[in-house]
Amino acid sequence: MRSNITIGFLWVLPFILLIISANFGFSAAQPVHHQDQGLNENAESRDLKKEHEHIHEVHCSRERSRVAWEIVEKYLMHFVERERYEIPRSCRLHPDNDLFRDQEQHKYKMDVNEWQCGYCKKSFLSEEFLDRHFDSRHYNLLNFTGSKCLADLCGALHCDHVLNTKSLKAKCNHAAAARNRHLCESLADSCFPVTHGPSASRLHEGNKSTVLCRLNLDYNVTSSFLRFGVFAPEVFEKFIQAHCFLFCSAFIQNIDDIFLYFSEIRKDTQELKRISRLGRKAKPT
Repeated sequence: MRSNITIGFLWVLPFILLIISANFGFSAAQPVHHQDQGLNENAESRDLKKEHEHIHEVHCSRERSRVAWEIVEKYLMHFVERERYEIPRSCRLHPDNDLFRDQEQHKYKMDVNEWQCGYCKKSFLSEEFLDRHFDSRHYNLLNFTGSKCLADLCGALHCDHVLNTKSLKAKCNHAAAARNRHLCESLADSCFPVTHGPSASRLHEGNKSTVLCRLNLDYNVTSSFLRFGVFAPEVFEKFIQAHCFLFCSAFIQNIDDIFLYFSEIRKDTQELKRISRLGRKAKPT
């Protein structure tokens, strides 16, 4: 009887071992699967974190872009509006190509020390703090679609002279001047194609007459330089160089003689008035 039980147990034992091994293998494989899944989730979270970090990395100066746009708006748009010309979308000076344009339009200066965000209505003490707020909270609203950094055009637009970051008596860098002149000419070609009519042709020629290092900048002529040297025809460049500076210099050098000259004229005029009164006949009573 005992031998029959032993033989039966030996027949059942392989099936028991098979079931145990199958269950052990499944339970052993399950933690590995969960471990792989956890690793995948961590990798995905790291990728999302990296992507989030890269969004903040905007390699474009907001301040210089703002100055560049102010120059375009102040010294170029006047001529564009006068010619009733519409700047094409392909032009880098078009407002839609400014990376920060939408954010800049959502700035509101409420008071001397109060700036308000147009997106969330938060107030800040200065424009600098508002810029930081835009960078940290509203970076997703930057115009990344086909936009380029407007600050890259500062060489052709003379941003340094507006920001006062460059000495007016600094020596000219001819290599940089050549690059800036080429950049300005390429802007004229793309923004004012001569095939777009007479208005575009006039604006094209006016912009191509850029004076980059040929004007004497020992005195403060930022506005005149930008208005007549960057966006005006070449005749204004020659006029400013040949007449305005020479006239101002001559006036300063001869101011004493000019003062004496007008003093003599005034003295002679007073003496003539005195003589005319003495030589006047008395009216009959």
